[in-house]
Amino acid sequence: MCTNIVYEWLRALQLPQYAESFVDNGYDDLEVCKQIGDPDLDAIGVLAPAHRRRILEAVRRLREQDAAAAGLYFTLEPQPPPAAPGPPAAAAAAAVAGSAGRRGEPCGGSAQGPRGEPRVRELVSYPKLKLKIMIRDKLVRDGIHLSKPPYSRKPPGSIC
Repeated sequence: MCTNIVYEWLRALQLPQYAESFVDNGYDDLEVCKQIGDPDLDAIGVLAPAHRRRILEAVRRLREQDAAAAGLYFTLEPQPPPAAPGPPAAAAAAAVAGSAGRRGEPCGGSAQGPRGEPRVRELVSYPKLKLKIMIRDKLVRDGIHLSKPPYSRKPPGSIC
C-alpha cells in the first residue's frame, strides 16, 4: 500500500493495521476522517473499544485544530491600502480598531461581537520569510516531510 497521510496518522496513533480498511472505505484524507463516527468505525472494522476510543479522540483533536484555525487568512502580497473611512463606515472602522494594533498575529475569537453583531475580521499579512518559517515549523510539528514520498517523486528517467 502506498504511504499516505491517513496511514501516517494511524501510525502515529499506533493503529496502522487499519490503514488499508480506512482507504478501502473512502477515508483517504484527513478532511474525510474528521467526519468519522461510531457507525463508520463499524464499517471500517474497528471493533476493539480501546482502538475506537483512540481514533475518536484523535478525530476530536483534528476537529479542534480546524476550529482553532478558522478565520485565519494568509497572504504573500501586500494588500491595497483601505479607503479612508467616511461617516457611514465609522462603525466598521471602530470595530476593527481594537484588533488593528495586533498586525501579524492570527485573527481569532468568535464570529460575533459582544452584542451579537457580526465581527469584522482583519486580513493578517506576514513578511514572506516569516510565513515560510511558520509553514516549515508547522510541517515539522505535523511530521510532514515534503522532500520525501508521497509529497515528492523522482521524475521518470532521472539519475540519482
